[in-house]
Amino acid sequence: MIRVLLVDDQPLLRSGFRALLDIEDDIEVVGEAADGVAALTLARRHRPDIALLDIQMPVMDGIETTRRIAADPTLAGVHVVILTNYGLDEYVVDALRAGAAGFLVKDIVPEDLLHAVRVAARGDALLAPSITRRLIDRYVSARPRVAAGVALAGLTGRERETVALVAQGLSTTQIADRLVISPSTAKTHINRAMVKLHARDRAQLVIVAYESGLVTPGGG
Repeated sequence: MIRVLLVDDQPLLRSGFRALLDIEDDIEVVGEAADGVAALTLARRHRPDIALLDIQMPVMDGIETTRRIAADPTLAGVHVVILTNYGLDEYVVDALRAGAAGFLVKDIVPEDLLHAVRVAARGDALLAPSITRRLIDRYVSARPRVAAGVALAGLTGRERETVALVAQGLSTTQIADRLVISPSTAKTHINRAMVKLHARDRAQLVIVAYESGLVTPGGG
């Protein structure tokens, strides 16, 4: 069962999302909150698999809430998905840097919302290749790069290859096919790279890959 926490200051939106999620056999909404402070309290109480967070909320916004969830070892299993009205913008990028697994626009169609919740629960980032390119072109590539030797020094050669493919938007199965290894081995490489790079999830691996120069916009 995928346990979901809904956090948005609009009651109507929360009730709509809840109605959609609760009818699924494999998804359960375990709580609702209207601000980040309440969200943290409920996250610690229920330990959900997914926290759907509005990016703009009173008291504490989605970015700071994400940062605090990511910093709390007891919430390591919580995958944060940011909800936004505006699509990709710098606030969303900041949320990804803070530890969010991905983001969704609030006018998402029901089927895509359900798919996104299941993808995030598996630990995959909600960053399609087209979104990744926009993120890199618009924001990440404009920031000062971290020396690749510093950021990636602890990775093995195969782990570097794996991170580069994650940054290109490939799934675990696609990475396994590209490297001619099993999906479980590919997942092991991804998990080890995340630990070494202190990345909470694949979304952060994408950012590290581009900021370090491992992958370049328009390259690979």
